[in-house]
Amino acid sequence: MEAFSVKLSTAYWAPVQYYAKLASAPAALLEQHEHYVKQTYRNRCRIAGANGLQQLIVPVMKRHGEKMPVREVRIDYSEPWQRHHWRAIETAYRPSPFFLYYADDIRPFYEKKEVFLFDLNEKILRTACKLAGIETAIGYTGTFCPPDGHPADYRYSITPKIPITADTSFHPQEYYQPFALLHSFLPNLSMLDLLCNEGPGSVDVLMSYELAGAR
Repeated sequence: MEAFSVKLSTAYWAPVQYYAKLASAPAALLEQHEHYVKQTYRNRCRIAGANGLQQLIVPVMKRHGEKMPVREVRIDYSEPWQRHHWRAIETAYRPSPFFLYYADDIRPFYEKKEVFLFDLNEKILRTACKLAGIETAIGYTGTFCPPDGHPADYRYSITPKIPITADTSFHPQEYYQPFALLHSFLPNLSMLDLLCNEGPGSVDVLMSYELAGAR
């Protein structure tokens, strides 16, 4: 597959679609100058447990009537969301083959209180890349440029509001999920799901998604 660079939004434990784009590119740019976009993967992810699909949301401090630069969005700790997220993750993935192997890398995100959402997401991204063996060079946008139709700009197309079937280059294949017999395979969950279930094989799964779309 021809090498290309991608542009991505910040994201909280982004879905495998996001990481498939990242893994298949030699370099990626993370958007840091946009206005914060609500109800997106920027502050939420989806996992799967015994009760099916579950959404985890990082609460943020809002400025009423004012647009917030994504770099300035602060995390709201008025509720114990870290405890709830970690409990949900542990319950969902303890039966998975690699959860205990990676737990010490994941748990610190639910113990230390990052001030800014962007910083939390960036540290999660780099940890996920290290664990999965993704070697893509990651940089950051210097200014904000509106979407211009470039096919490798995924800042606003990888979102819970757009079905993955709209992405003709992304073809998710099934991998092991502990609760698939209860709920069938659930595609495009958080990278947490892939890491905990496939471990070191995660990068091969990600590359197969993009390669399948290129055929």
